[in-house]
Amino acid sequence: MAKQVYYEDVEEGMEIPPLVKNPTTQQLVKWAGASGDYYQIHYDKDFALASGLPGVIVHGRLKSSFLAELLSDWVGEEGAVKKVSVQHRGMDFPGEQLTCKGKVTKKYVQDGEHIIELEIWTENPRGEKTAPGSAVVALPSRG
Repeated sequence: MAKQVYYEDVEEGMEIPPLVKNPTTQQLVKWAGASGDYYQIHYDKDFALASGLPGVIVHGRLKSSFLAELLSDWVGEEGAVKKVSVQHRGMDFPGEQLTCKGKVTKKYVQDGEHIIELEIWTENPRGEKTAPGSAVVALPSRG
């Protein structure tokens, strides 16, 4: 975990430090067991190919959890992730690097909380945003 980020350190338009993930087929099998999503396109190559896919694909909800990890790492122990919304718009494949990114879109104080709104997304090695979304977090203030 990085050092604590404070509301005063954040500016609209700034990007937060990325989180790089390298999902493996083994991780997808573990996620299937943990999440209850046993759809074979996530771990059975022959089934995925027979379904018209180019191969096994990463679970959308696993990508959402990677984005939640990005946010919780960034806000630190004194911050809070308030809301996360993610759309599943593209396929990602085990063995390919998946980069989770975020950009601050708005900051304000509401009901005594120091709120940051962000655009978040996963990006594949081809630069495609495969899971775009948004988030709201609260950060501590130095004041």
